[in-house]
Amino acid sequence: MFAKSISVFIVVLILSSCKNGKEAIVVSNSELTAKFSIEILTDEGNLVIDKHSSIEILADGFTWTEGPLYIENGDYLLFSDIPNSKVFKIDAQGKTSVYLHPSGNDVKNYTGKEAGSNALMYYKDQLILMQQGERRIAKMKAPIDSPKESYEMIVDTYEGKRLNSPNDGVFDALGNLYFTDPPYGLPNGINDVTKELDFQGVYCLLTSGELILLDKEIKYPNGITLSPDEKTLYVAASDPEKAAWYSYKIAQPGTVSDKRLFYDVTALDRDKKHKGLPDGMKTNHDGYLFATGPDGVWVFNPNGVAIARIHTGVLTANCALSTDESQLFLTADDYILKVTLK
Repeated sequence: MFAKSISVFIVVLILSSCKNGKEAIVVSNSELTAKFSIEILTDEGNLVIDKHSSIEILADGFTWTEGPLYIENGDYLLFSDIPNSKVFKIDAQGKTSVYLHPSGNDVKNYTGKEAGSNALMYYKDQLILMQQGERRIAKMKAPIDSPKESYEMIVDTYEGKRLNSPNDGVFDALGNLYFTDPPYGLPNGINDVTKELDFQGVYCLLTSGELILLDKEIKYPNGITLSPDEKTLYVAASDPEKAAWYSYKIAQPGTVSDKRLFYDVTALDRDKKHKGLPDGMKTNHDGYLFATGPDGVWVFNPNGVAIARIHTGVLTANCALSTDESQLFLTADDYILKVTLK
């Protein structure tokens, strides 16, 4: 699916705060494919991806892509272009079109750099958007195959104070929503004068409507996902001072314990040779974790062992799996990429 010829031209990547303060670079499509590689770190990595897998550029020319969501019924991919407050759609023929605009705050009325939606989720036939520029989570008030820029707020406060800017989220099978709330969507980030909470939380919104704070100790909590059995919660920290992934045990919805450092990449960020910080991630049905971070995507087994790395050559923010888990879609700077898995 999503076949597209690769044209070669130079694209200037625009720096925004959602790139975690990294330097903007200039990359051509040919340079990107030349820099791409698969690194197998253990024999187990061969079970997940072939070292000879290639990368396919599905689309490019955006500003900062995030929140990829594969929709099986229709065979298409949705993703956010945050600074432009747009959601785009790539259909099975590779055609790209605007799906929603604005996807969050209208850029004309917003003084920051990240007006639009970030993560996109599909639950019970509804599109759920992390509208970080609006500092809320909302659902689209229209069928997913007939999009409309009409939204209904799901949650925007904790104990009477406005959320920072909801970033990423994941539903469990019962409909409880786990999400992160860093300050990236605030016009002036962590130092914004409109910031009402003195922490950056990891939350669970129960189906009852109760919002539970799970952890307020992580700085810049970002990507979040669940293990297939929903007994483990994973959270990425995009903190340059402590760039890492964490895991928690889930006793019941909204109750976590045994917080552990799953994997630490702080040293890689500090040596300035590796671009990117822990960001969005997904697990497959076998429990392998595909986590965007320094240099591309890291593949971990459930024990926190890095078994493979996908070097993309550009800052990589998030990923999504096709329904059969044979394809990994990546939002990477101004690109949408696809890598074939086993």
